[in-house]
Amino acid sequence: MREYTQKPASGGKAKSIVLLLHGYGSNGQDLIGLAPYWAPGLPDTAFIGIDAIEPCEMGFGYQWFSLESRAQGPMLKGAEAAAPVLNSYIDDLLAQYELTDDRLALVGFSQGTMMSLYVAPRRRKPLAGVLGYSGSLLGGEALAGGAGIQKTPIHLVHGDADPVVTVAAWHHATETLKGAGFDVQGSITPGLEHSIDDRGLKDGLAFLQRVLA
Repeated sequence: MREYTQKPASGGKAKSIVLLLHGYGSNGQDLIGLAPYWAPGLPDTAFIGIDAIEPCEMGFGYQWFSLESRAQGPMLKGAEAAAPVLNSYIDDLLAQYELTDDRLALVGFSQGTMMSLYVAPRRRKPLAGVLGYSGSLLGGEALAGGAGIQKTPIHLVHGDADPVVTVAAWHHATETLKGAGFDVQGSITPGLEHSIDDRGLKDGLAFLQRVLA
């Protein structure tokens, strides 16, 4: 997977990593654009955006899995198939930077949020946290009482005018995760469509500062 990296603003060795997972039909350059907003508040953090695992079926960009069917079953199977590739990449990245799992936070948008919420709880060791924008939770029922589930902190942000992934997905994810014992925070932004606004950036930074402190 192609990487797009912004090194720590401090100029020193990275003490933490924010790994950015883009949405369907986009690429790793998309979310790395968030790094300049967050870097001053996370000076010892490396920001890394990556292209998803396969070319998008739409003919441009990349996808974590097919969205030919948007039913829960096929999307869950897609996330399950993509997860080992993403997990292997995370393992290699941590080894490269000589960091432990709790020094890496996942930030996802849309399909990238789906992957983040699927992978993080099922890791062997807990990650620092998951910050998800405009996404949904796949396979959440398996998280309640599941053996070996990593209850990493989660912050979810969604717009109530999102026409792509409706705000009902935010309610489902937060309720399911809280019911499974996760530390879940987040907000719904009035009038926001399938995007990230200034409030989402500010709240996201505060969350990342907390979990990577």
